[in-house]
Amino acid sequence: MMGTDGAVWAAYFSPTGTTERVVSHIAERISIATGKPMYRFDFTPPRVREDVRTFASEGLVVFGVPVYAGRVPNVLLKYLNTLVGGGARAVPVVLFGNRAYDDALIELRDILECRGFHTIAAGAFVGEHSFSDTLGAGRPDATDLGLGADFAEKVAALLQKETIRTPVSVRGHTPIQPYYQPRDHDGNVIDIRKVKPKIHDTCISCGLCAKVCPMGAIDFENVKEYTNICIKCGACIKKCPIQARYYDDGNYLYHKRELEELYSRRAELELFI
Repeated sequence: MMGTDGAVWAAYFSPTGTTERVVSHIAERISIATGKPMYRFDFTPPRVREDVRTFASEGLVVFGVPVYAGRVPNVLLKYLNTLVGGGARAVPVVLFGNRAYDDALIELRDILECRGFHTIAAGAFVGEHSFSDTLGAGRPDATDLGLGADFAEKVAALLQKETIRTPVSVRGHTPIQPYYQPRDHDGNVIDIRKVKPKIHDTCISCGLCAKVCPMGAIDFENVKEYTNICIKCGACIKKCPIQARYYDDGNYLYHKRELEELYSRRAELELFI
């Protein structure tokens, strides 16, 4: 059981580290403001998602996931529906890549509520897009983290109240809308679900890509081989020390270019409390 001492938990799925950064920042500030210890629960590694996690009513969980196609990553749904909230209070947080978070936040809130958490606040933050190094580059930045710190102070104050209305009200649709689908110039749906990164001959087979893959999809013995699905999280590309991995699929590159052209403006985060 987790959270039996009233601790503040930073729980996250974060292949490239942006979700971890935001969730940990908020949890740390709440921990300082309340005087409660803080712990981390990183369920990015696939082996971690093999066990059922149970929280306790005394705890607070800042729970974060990235946004994939406007929703909670579908590869996480089975695991998230094994969590046991135990009456713990929760702050759902989603990280989107400068386009939009669509229904991801309301979906995460509803999942946590169904699993026995009591959601008291929520936030949608911006992080660098998994496809790009320019879309949302440098986010979360100092401004984002400053707003996150203010948000954490308000959550800490909210915890002092005897009665908290739940679930927290967030922006989104009920029922939840379908996943975002990219389209080409003619309006035809682009399907890149089976696309995987290619590897340059410069690869030194250091194995870091296999280590950071949240799906365990890259073979440790031969990093050019895939043993599971690729969710295009960007971890193997962004963390490669010599930039040996890349995409050359035409539809993927078209979609990437379109995102960078259409959503170059600074998207703003949204907080709910």
